[in-house]
Amino acid sequence: MSADEVNQRAQTVEAYRLWWQHDAHWYQGVAGRFGQQAANEINAEALRKVAVHVGQRVGRRSGPLPDSGDNGKDLEELRRRYDECGDRMFPRELRNASTEVEDQGEGGGGGEGLIVLTLRRNFAITMVRMAGSLEGYRCPCTDIHAGWSEGLGVTLTENRSESCLRDGDKACRLLMRVATPLAPPAPASSPATEG
Repeated sequence: MSADEVNQRAQTVEAYRLWWQHDAHWYQGVAGRFGQQAANEINAEALRKVAVHVGQRVGRRSGPLPDSGDNGKDLEELRRRYDECGDRMFPRELRNASTEVEDQGEGGGGGEGLIVLTLRRNFAITMVRMAGSLEGYRCPCTDIHAGWSEGLGVTLTENRSESCLRDGDKACRLLMRVATPLAPPAPASSPATEG
């Protein structure tokens, strides 16, 4: 990588940080004028809309959801797509996260699979803390995952946080249980009528 490319990447990362800092101050301003609950709700709504858009872009780029008949293989592809959504929304320089399939659902016949996202560092928490708004801040992680899932065309049957950096835990552990098979059944074709 040339010096110009390194400098451009450093400027890009700085721009991300400035926008996150802006977002943290914006959140603090909304919380100060309209209350913390309103700030949390507006923040979650906005991030979900962005997440839907990101999920749709990843979905278009990746093609239709897999329907191989092998839940493990299909969930692994979905896990990869969630990682791509995360990388598009939050550059690796600003977070440390990984996903894994923990449960493949019922052996090939349908059911639910569990994908777990583990977040060890979250720049948003750092920015909200620096802006003085951490107390009362509600992480919008489940709203983001709901948006990614909607954009990807995935049905979540569970979407919850098991632990959170905001609460002082060592990592956020976010559970996304998805309906399997991932691909919706093809619509039944109606027999042609003569007439």
